[in-house]
Amino acid sequence: MTATTFTDRRELDHRTSDGIEVTLFWSKPSDRLTIAVVDTRSDEALEFDVDGNAALDAFNHPYAYAPQATGAVTTAPSPSRARANTR
Repeated sequence: MTATTFTDRRELDHRTSDGIEVTLFWSKPSDRLTIAVVDTRSDEALEFDVDGNAALDAFNHPYAYAPQATGAVTTAPSPSRARANTR
Protein backbone atom coordinates (compact mmCIF):
# COMPACT_ATOMS: atom_id res chain seq x y z
CA MET A 1 0.00 0.00 0.00
CA THR A 2 1.35 3.43 -0.95
CA ALA A 3 0.72 6.42 1.29
CA THR A 4 -0.64 9.48 -0.46
CA THR A 5 1.00 12.70 0.63
CA PHE A 6 -0.30 16.22 0.28
CA THR A 7 2.42 16.84 -2.30
CA ASP A 8 0.46 14.50 -4.59
CA ARG A 9 -2.31 17.10 -4.60
CA ARG A 10 -2.15 20.21 -6.71
CA GLU A 11 -4.08 23.37 -5.85
CA LEU A 12 -5.98 24.45 -8.95
CA ASP A 13 -7.79 27.45 -7.49
CA HIS A 14 -8.36 29.19 -4.16
CA ARG A 15 -10.63 31.96 -3.00
CA THR A 16 -11.57 33.66 0.27
CA SER A 17 -14.81 35.51 0.95
CA ASP A 18 -16.29 36.64 4.27
CA GLY A 19 -14.19 34.19 6.31
CA ILE A 20 -14.85 31.21 4.03
CA GLU A 21 -11.85 29.71 2.23
CA VAL A 22 -12.54 27.44 -0.74
CA THR A 23 -9.83 25.43 -2.51
CA LEU A 24 -10.08 23.20 -5.57
CA PHE A 25 -7.54 20.36 -5.52
CA TRP A 26 -6.55 17.75 -8.09
CA SER A 27 -4.83 14.52 -7.05
CA LYS A 28 -2.49 13.23 -9.73
CA PRO A 29 -2.27 9.58 -8.54
CA SER A 30 -6.04 9.12 -8.29
CA ASP A 31 -7.07 11.76 -10.87
CA ARG A 32 -9.66 13.00 -8.36
CA LEU A 33 -10.93 16.54 -7.85
CA THR A 34 -11.82 17.69 -4.37
CA ILE A 35 -13.24 20.85 -2.87
CA ALA A 36 -11.99 21.91 0.57
CA VAL A 37 -13.97 24.50 2.54
CA VAL A 38 -12.74 26.14 5.75
CA ASP A 39 -14.91 28.50 7.79
CA THR A 40 -12.31 30.56 9.63
CA ARG A 41 -14.94 32.00 11.99
CA SER A 42 -16.12 28.65 13.35
CA ASP A 43 -12.93 26.66 12.62
CA GLU A 44 -14.96 24.00 10.83
CA ALA A 45 -13.83 22.39 7.60
CA LEU A 46 -15.19 19.96 5.06
CA GLU A 47 -13.79 18.31 1.99
CA PHE A 48 -15.56 16.31 -0.69
CA ASP A 49 -14.98 14.79 -4.10
CA VAL A 50 -16.55 16.49 -7.08
CA ASP A 51 -17.14 15.37 -10.64
CA GLY A 52 -14.89 17.11 -13.15
CA ASN A 53 -17.88 18.36 -15.14
CA ALA A 54 -19.14 20.26 -12.09
CA ALA A 55 -15.82 21.34 -10.57
CA LEU A 56 -16.03 25.04 -11.40
CA ASP A 57 -19.64 25.33 -10.27
CA ALA A 58 -18.85 23.39 -7.07
CA PHE A 59 -15.87 25.69 -6.46
CA ASN A 60 -18.17 28.72 -6.77
CA HIS A 61 -21.06 27.16 -4.79
CA PRO A 62 -19.52 24.52 -2.49
CA TYR A 63 -22.39 24.28 -0.01
CA ALA A 64 -24.81 23.44 -2.80
CA TYR A 65 -22.63 20.48 -3.77
CA ALA A 66 -21.52 19.18 -0.36
CA PRO A 67 -24.75 17.29 0.45
CA GLN A 68 -24.69 15.69 -3.01
CA ALA A 69 -20.99 14.86 -2.92
CA THR A 70 -20.01 11.47 -4.31
CA GLY A 71 -17.15 11.11 -1.82
CA ALA A 72 -17.10 11.29 1.93
CA VAL A 73 -17.90 14.60 3.58
CA THR A 74 -15.62 15.26 6.51
CA THR A 75 -16.17 17.90 9.15
CA ALA A 76 -13.06 18.61 11.17
CA PRO A 77 -11.22 21.45 12.83
CA SER A 78 -9.45 23.66 10.35
CA PRO A 79 -5.70 23.18 9.81
CA SER A 80 -4.96 26.39 11.75
CA ARG A 81 -6.83 25.08 14.78
CA ALA A 82 -5.15 21.67 14.53
CA ARG A 83 -1.75 23.37 14.55
CA ALA A 84 -2.75 25.44 17.59
CA ASN A 85 -3.73 22.30 19.50
CA THR A 86 -0.23 20.82 19.06
CA ARG A 87 1.53 23.78 20.66
